[in-house]
Amino acid sequence: MWQTLIGIATGLLLCWLFLLAILAIARPKGNLLTEAVRLLPDLLRLISRLARDRELPRRTRWLLWILAGYLALPIDLVPDFIPVLGYADDAIAVALVLRAVIRQAGPQALTRHWPGTDDGLNVVRRLAGLPAAPQE
Repeated sequence: MWQTLIGIATGLLLCWLFLLAILAIARPKGNLLTEAVRLLPDLLRLISRLARDRELPRRTRWLLWILAGYLALPIDLVPDFIPVLGYADDAIAVALVLRAVIRQAGPQALTRHWPGTDDGLNVVRRLAGLPAAPQE
């Protein structure tokens, strides 16, 4: 029985370390991560609006609801004492989900539902792996 419990604990630890590695690789580079953390209130409204949009595929909306649930939890998968990733895990999760949503729904959905400023939208577009919107 102890061997089984140790095996399960070891497997969970390895999965968690793998998750940390993926987050470290996928995190936005430079000051983009800092800007994303600053935009978190607008990002939360964007996620809520996108999740309620019936024009988006059901799978995409479920992904957004799962992200909203993760963001609402007081417990993070990455503790805050881990440098860089500890405080940025929410922004990294948002970036990864937005990239998936953009691939399925298109950048028009992002533009249509963005509640903030044009500068903020350009940051979110860069976060999602898109070029900045052309200036009018």
